[in-house]
Amino acid sequence: MTQLVLPDQLRRLWAVVLVLLAALSARPAQATHLRAGDIQVTADTTANPIPGRYFFKLVTYAVTNAAANDKDRETIFFGDGTSSGLDAIVRESETPLGNNVSRNVYRFSHIYNAPGPYTIHYIGENRNTSIRNINGGSSANINIYLYAKILIDPALKGNHSPVLSAPPIDLAAVRQVYLHNPAGSDADGDSLAYKLVECRYVPGGVAAVRNNTPEPRVVPAYRLPDDQASTVSPGGVQVPFAGPPAAQEGRPAIFTQDVLTGQIVWNSPSTAGEFNVAFVVEEWRRVEGAAPVKIGEILRDMQITVSPTDNLRPILTLPRDICIIAGDSARGVVRAVDPNGDPIDLTAFGGLLARTPVLTPPGYEKFRATFRQKQRTAPVSGVFRWRSTCADVAEQPYQIVFRASDNPGNNEVPLIDQGVWRITVVGPPPENLQATPEALGINLTWNLYECQNASRILIYRREGPGNFEPDTCSPGIPASAGYVQIGEVAANTREFRDDNNGRGLERGKTFCYRIYAEFPLPAGGKSLASQEVCAKIEGRPILLRNVTVERTGVTDGAIKVVWTKPVLASGAFFTPSGYRLYRSEGINSTPTVLVTAPIRNLNDTVYVDSNLNTQEKAFTYRVEFFSSKTQGGTDEIVEAPPAASSVRLEGTPTAVSDGINLTWQYQVPWDNTVRPTRIYRRDQGATTYTLITTVPGGATSGTYLDKGTATAPLRKNQEYCYYVETDGEYKTPPIGPLLNKSQEKCVVLASVPCPPILTLLETNCDSLAALPYFPNITSTPYNNKLTWTLDENNPADCSTEIAYYRVYFSPTQSQNLTDFKLLDSTTVRSFVHRNLATPAGCYYVVSVDKNERTSTPSNIACHDACLFFVLPNIFTPNGDRINDTFRPKVASPIRRTKFTVFNRWGRKVYESDKNPLIEWNGTDKVVSEGLNTPSSKVVDGIYYYLAEVEFADFAGTKKTYKGWVEITR
Repeated sequence: MTQLVLPDQLRRLWAVVLVLLAALSARPAQATHLRAGDIQVTADTTANPIPGRYFFKLVTYAVTNAAANDKDRETIFFGDGTSSGLDAIVRESETPLGNNVSRNVYRFSHIYNAPGPYTIHYIGENRNTSIRNINGGSSANINIYLYAKILIDPALKGNHSPVLSAPPIDLAAVRQVYLHNPAGSDADGDSLAYKLVECRYVPGGVAAVRNNTPEPRVVPAYRLPDDQASTVSPGGVQVPFAGPPAAQEGRPAIFTQDVLTGQIVWNSPSTAGEFNVAFVVEEWRRVEGAAPVKIGEILRDMQITVSPTDNLRPILTLPRDICIIAGDSARGVVRAVDPNGDPIDLTAFGGLLARTPVLTPPGYEKFRATFRQKQRTAPVSGVFRWRSTCADVAEQPYQIVFRASDNPGNNEVPLIDQGVWRITVVGPPPENLQATPEALGINLTWNLYECQNASRILIYRREGPGNFEPDTCSPGIPASAGYVQIGEVAANTREFRDDNNGRGLERGKTFCYRIYAEFPLPAGGKSLASQEVCAKIEGRPILLRNVTVERTGVTDGAIKVVWTKPVLASGAFFTPSGYRLYRSEGINSTPTVLVTAPIRNLNDTVYVDSNLNTQEKAFTYRVEFFSSKTQGGTDEIVEAPPAASSVRLEGTPTAVSDGINLTWQYQVPWDNTVRPTRIYRRDQGATTYTLITTVPGGATSGTYLDKGTATAPLRKNQEYCYYVETDGEYKTPPIGPLLNKSQEKCVVLASVPCPPILTLLETNCDSLAALPYFPNITSTPYNNKLTWTLDENNPADCSTEIAYYRVYFSPTQSQNLTDFKLLDSTTVRSFVHRNLATPAGCYYVVSVDKNERTSTPSNIACHDACLFFVLPNIFTPNGDRINDTFRPKVASPIRRTKFTVFNRWGRKVYESDKNPLIEWNGTDKVVSEGLNTPSSKVVDGIYYYLAEVEFADFAGTKKTYKGWVEITR
C-alpha cells in the first residue's frame, strides 16, 4: 500500500484543524448566567505609548451560583477582521455583589494598524433565564451582545471612551417609580448623549461568526419594560412623581431616558420579574470652528429586577446645583429619610469619585473627590467634598449621582431614590487689567493668567462704561453687556494694543475693556470676566456732517459733502496726511469709488461732487482721514467715520387724485429725529420755492401728503415741484444743526391709472390625473392663465390710458403685498405663467401709465395645488431600465412620501421616506427614522403597500394610499 505524503503546508493546516477541534470539544455547553455588561476603551497613554494600541475593560454581571460563571475566558472580535482567538481573554477578577449577582472584569489590549472607525464586539453565552421582555420570557437560549465603537484618528490624541460608574444591575418595585442614572463621565471632556435601543444578540453565538465580524440582531420579540403587551407589563400606569418627566397619573406607564443626563425613569412597573434594557452612550468631540463629531459609542445592556413589596422608597434631598471658580472647594450635604424608618445607605457615583482615567497605568490612578456618610439610621446625611483645579474647568457641569437605598427587614425588597447634583467649574478672572492711552491707541496689560491650561485670552471693548456684573454661573461676557470682541492672544500673553486694527481709535471718546480666558475643546469652558478698565483718547474725531444736493440734474447735478477737521490733544499729525472721499450709488450702498485725489490740506473739509445724475439717483459718501504713523513713513493710521447718503425724495398723486404724496429716505450717522424736516414747494409758473410746512424728523425716512390749503387747493393737471431739508445733530461731540437738502422732484397732479380686476383661470386637476403618465416633481407640466379688466370707477376719475401692466407673484398663500415679487410686464390684459412644477401661487396686477404712475394693486387671486396620486399595480425590477422601479404614474406635487411594503404574511420588507417619488427597486431595505439596513432582492409575487403622502399644497395636506403591487422579473 502506497503511503500518502502530505506537503508541509497541508501538514501544518491539519495540525491547526486538530487544535481547533480539541478546543471546541473542550468548551463547556452554553449556559444561562449573564445579566448585564459593557465595554470601556482607552488609547495607550503609558509613558512609551505604542501607536494604534488600545486598552479595553469588559465588565459583565452574572448569576453567582450558575455553573457557567466558573468559565473564566471569553472571545473578543476587534473590528479589524481579527479576534482574540477562542476563549483567549482571561478573567481578571470575580466579585460577588449579593442578590445572586457577581461582577466579572476582563482586561485586554489590541494594536490597530491604521486609522479609521472600528467596532469591538463581545458575545456572551447566554443570558439568564426568564427575562420577561426578551423572547417572550424564554431568554435562556439568547446570548448577550455588547459593543464599543472607536474612531482612531491621530488628531484625537489619546481618546478615552465614556465610563459608566453606576452598575447596570438594579432593583425596582411594582407600582413605584424606578430611577436609574448610569453616572457617565468622560475623561477627555467630550459630550455624552444617551439613547435607548433594543437589546441585541448574535444568532448562533460565537461559533456562527464568519470572518471575525459578528452580525448582531434585535433579540426576538423584544419589548421595552413599559410595553402594555400582556406577557410583559400589562396594565402599567403612572403613579405620582414630580419628575422630570412629571407624571400623568393614571395614564399608561412610561420608560424614558434623558438624552443629556442619562437619567432613566420607569413610571411605573406593573409586573414582577427581571427585565433587560439597553442604551448607547454616544461620545461627541467638539472641534474648534466645526460641527461636533461623533468619535465613539458604547452599548450597555442592563438588568432591572422588579419585585412586589409594601416597602416605600426613601426620599433624597440634594443641595442646589452650584458653580465654583477653579481652585475653590465644593462641599455639599446630602440628606435622606425613609417613610418606614428603615436604615439607609448613601452612595455616590461619577467621574469625580472614580479612578480617572480608568485604564491608565497604576501610578496615575487617584481618587478625585470624597463622600462620607455619617450614620445609617434615618434621617441620614453624607458630605461630599472636592477641591477643584484649573484642569477641571469645563463648559458642561460635572454630574455626581447620589443614591439612597433603604435596608428593610422582613425580606422586603430594598428600594432607592436617586438624584443628580451638578457642579460647574469656571476659570478665575484675569487680574490687574490696566489701560494706558498712547497716540491713537490704548495699551492693555494684565498679570500672567493663573490657569496656563487655558487656550487664549479674549479682549472685549465697548464705548463708555458699562454696568455688567460677572456671574459665576455665566462666565465670559454676554452680548447684552454691550462689549464687542476686538482681539485674542495666547494664554501666556500679558499685553494687547488696541489701535482699531491700524485705523486708530476715535478721538474724543472713552473706551472700556474687559478680558476673559477661554479653555480648549473638547471640555471647553470660560473664565469670569476681568474688572472693567477705561481710557479716553483725547482730541476730536473726523465726522461727516453734510451730504446735501446742491443742484438737480441728469448730467449736471451736484452734491456738497462736508466733514469736520480732526484734532489731536497735543502736537500735530505726521505727514503725509489728508482725506480720501469715496462714493457709491444708492442709499444703502458701500462707497468704493474714489471721488478725487487725496486732499492733503487738513483745513479743506468741503467738496462739491459735480456732473452727477441727481434727478434720478441718490448717492452715499464716506470720508477717510489718514496720517502716517511716523514722519514720512508708509504705514498709515486710518480713521473712517460712518457713511452718509443724500436725501432721496419721491412724489406721486394720491389714488383719489386730490393730493400729492411725498416720501423721502436717507441713511446718515447723525440724528435727524430731534429737529423738524422742512418741506418746500414751487407752484406751476413760479420761480422760487416756498416753505409750506414742517414735519417731525425721522431716523431714516419721512412722509407728507400735500393737498394745498382750504383756500388754495392743488389743481388737477398742474405741475408742482418739491424738495425737503432735513435738520440733524450729533450729541457727542455736540455738532448741529446739520441741514441737508434732497433733490428737486416735480409731479403732475394727474388722474391715477385705473386698477385691474384680476381673474385666475382654474386648473383642470381631473384631466391631469387622467393622463397615462407624467414624471411629476422634476417636470413642469403646469401653466397658470391670468386675465383682467379695468375698474374704471376706482376712483371715479381714474385714467384708462394704460401704457403697460406689471404682474406680481407669490409662491405662498399670502395677502401681504411685501411677499410678492415682480414676475413680468405686459401691454395686453392677459398673461400665462408657464412651465410650473406646481400651480400653487398667488398673483396681483398693477396698471402703469406713460409717466410711470401706478394704480392701486388689483385683487389678489390664488391657486392651490392639485391633489392626486396614482400608483401602478405591477413593475419589473430586472435591470432593463424599463419600469425598473415602483413610482407614481401621475402625481401632483409632493413634499414627502413615507412608503412601507409588506409581504403576504404581513412582515415589513421595505420602508423609506427619502424619496417623494418612492422609486422602490424591489429590495428589502429600510431607510427611515435614522435607520439604514443592508438590502437584498425580494422574491417575485404580490406585495401590499402603505403610502403616506404629504402634498405640496398650501395646507400641506396628508393622505394615505393603500394597495397592492406585483413584482415580476
